[in-house]
Amino acid sequence: MTIRSLRPYIIAVLLTLPGVGLRFMDHAGMSPIVVALLSGIAILGASFLLTWACEVAQMDIPQAVAVAVVAFIAVLPEYAVDMYFTWMAGQQPESAYSHYAIANMTGANRLLIGVGWSAIVLLFASRFHKGVHLPDDKRTDVLFLGLATLYALCIPLKGSLTWVDGLVLLGVYIWYICIVARRPVEEEEPEGPAAVLARFAKKVRLRSVIAIFLFAALVILCNAEPFSENLVASGKLLGVNEFLLVQWLAPIASESPEFIIAIMFASRGNASLALGSLLSSKLNQWTLLVGMIPGVYAISSGGLTPPINLDTHQFQEILLTAGQSLFAVALLVDLRLHVREAFWLLVLFLAQLLSPLYDAQLEALLGLPHDPLRLHFFYAKVYIVLAIVLLLKNWRKVRDLRLGFKV
Repeated sequence: MTIRSLRPYIIAVLLTLPGVGLRFMDHAGMSPIVVALLSGIAILGASFLLTWACEVAQMDIPQAVAVAVVAFIAVLPEYAVDMYFTWMAGQQPESAYSHYAIANMTGANRLLIGVGWSAIVLLFASRFHKGVHLPDDKRTDVLFLGLATLYALCIPLKGSLTWVDGLVLLGVYIWYICIVARRPVEEEEPEGPAAVLARFAKKVRLRSVIAIFLFAALVILCNAEPFSENLVASGKLLGVNEFLLVQWLAPIASESPEFIIAIMFASRGNASLALGSLLSSKLNQWTLLVGMIPGVYAISSGGLTPPINLDTHQFQEILLTAGQSLFAVALLVDLRLHVREAFWLLVLFLAQLLSPLYDAQLEALLGLPHDPLRLHFFYAKVYIVLAIVLLLKNWRKVRDLRLGFKV
């Protein structure tokens, strides 16, 4: 064991120290931009540590525990920020915190598919000249992502996000876990920084992984509040829509390690593993993350009623996210993601992301009154229509998804 082999861990820990230091000093006089940057970098460093530790942890704990617990720990950074906003929304029901919670959740979900999935396929195709084929066992992930998405489409239609919705989505995830946890363990050799830990003796390895989990979780919990609050304050200070900052900038800090590792696998030719991991993350976020929001809100507010305070904009965000998810499921019913399909995932994502830059001009050209949600609804309909066409065209593959229920 050399210092050089531990360099990634040392760098990741160093990234966390300024953010941890903020917790023990008075930073009231500091610029919110600086605080948001330091705490965001700390979350980024902790996210890398969690990613490596999760990869190694699966060598030493039972499969059922690995699937359920490690999957949750891996996305703890995303959960911490979103649950902070949700908790504050329960404390202050009429505030904008509930809007920030939905912004963070929908942004993370759309980034995973629009950027993560498409980047893996396009990078892999640029080197190996073909799309990505998922293993048959990933049919279960596609199936349960489809089930969760169909239910999520009902949320904006009925106009509420309640504890019942949370129970249904959590139930979908538990059902999924009960299937995959009973499958045989597939031995996978950790790569990169994770391989350093994997070479330790079992007892030392297990203690090291637990120590990393505890340290990274502590860093994330310490920085969730300053990062979230100062990100919003930075938006107000810079005159930038804080909703958009929370929606797109916050998930980047928590999702980057997963993206980087997935892209690394794709560049080495193991794109099916990379895409499969991001598919599982999408299912995790679309069930556990969304499902926990109404529960955390209910605990914070002290009751199951009224439901979390959302307006038309937030329900349009959920509809757009569900539409993109349904389109992605339709593309993956044959367990393949081709280059042209990845291209359209990226193009539609960018078109929607950049819509605030051209929506007013487009409406003026068409002689329509300005409606900031018009293109949200338009792209949601585009996603849903394309998904329906693909699902009808590939109905035999859709029928085969039932095999995903099998252990």
